[in-house]
Amino acid sequence: MSKFEGILPAVVTPFDLDGNFDAPAFERLLERVYAAGVDGLYVNGQTGEGLQQTMETRKECAEAAVGLSPKGKTVIVHVGAHRTVDAIVLARHAAKVGADAISSLPPQGMYSFEEIYAYYEAVALATDVPLLVYYFPAASPAVKEAEQALRLLEIKNVIGLKFTDYDLYKLWRLKRRGCVVFNGHDEVMVAGMLMGADGGIGSFYNVAPELFVRAYGLARSGEWEEARAVQERINELVEIGLRFPVVPAIKKMLEWSGVDCGRCVAPRRGLKAEEESALREALRGAGFEGLAG
Repeated sequence: MSKFEGILPAVVTPFDLDGNFDAPAFERLLERVYAAGVDGLYVNGQTGEGLQQTMETRKECAEAAVGLSPKGKTVIVHVGAHRTVDAIVLARHAAKVGADAISSLPPQGMYSFEEIYAYYEAVALATDVPLLVYYFPAASPAVKEAEQALRLLEIKNVIGLKFTDYDLYKLWRLKRRGCVVFNGHDEVMVAGMLMGADGGIGSFYNVAPELFVRAYGLARSGEWEEARAVQERINELVEIGLRFPVVPAIKKMLEWSGVDCGRCVAPRRGLKAEEESALREALRGAGFEGLAG
């Protein structure tokens, strides 16, 4: 099996009551997802609140992810930052602690594609660790067109993308170039596999890793009808989660199922009492009792 394929949860980052990285909770979370058979981790991304954390907390989380991952598992550390110099520091730290790859969203703001290209070039060349571009045009429209993604793939050490978009024809076009492509939207993971994705990285993998591992295995075996049925079950869960602020909802489901990862980083809020009740009721109504506590 390649180092860059399979199911990689975009893990949440646990915090204690003082807002510090909660290492024991992180260890419990990793035990949970690895027991389900996942192939590695994607750390400090959107779901992991990487851009909301301090530099030191991001380093702690990255180091813990590498240290707690079994041999042979893949750890990709998101190093995206508002400043190129910070992304380079995080990239070098990830390389030092033994991450298998780094990844980055484009810098958030009104930047030209030339500026974004220069950012990725600087980060990619800062280490020898492979880099995956985090392609997410809905959140980072500076990289929107397939031709722009293809230009970024020409940078030394850039090996592929985390592809978070519903345009799976575009995914197919990029994959034809021979790069690594991880599907990003949970609700089309099987469809992304059909169009050539090497695997998936996603948020709801935190709470239902078994479903994603099962869907991936069926897709790899060409059992598409069975894989689609598992994807439908996944989408029932996604549909529930998207009724609420997603990361707080995922953390609440983890808490109810025995892995308390604390609150999100402000300004992201937690769920209100009425939202918690509605989430629990919806989960139980859809047969996800284990996530409802």
